Amino acid sequence: MRRKNLTYLCCLLMMLLSFSVFAKKKEPPEPPQNLPPSGPGLPINGGISLLIIAGAAYGVYAKIKRLKN
Repeated sequence: MRRKNLTYLCCLLMMLLSFSVFAKKKEPPEPPQNLPPSGPGLPINGGISLLIIAGAAYGVYAKIKRLKN
């Protein structure tokens, strides 16, 4: 097969596979009834600001170190 035809065939197969996976939706499981009460959870993006600050600080450190050499 030519490369172009092989690419189209792979794309078609991937689309069919993804449609078949999404078509098999299952019912969500029943939540357990005997759970103790829980407190508030952490937000999903709780530590992302600290991670960005640490990355920026490391970037500045690496840039200064590279300029000194």
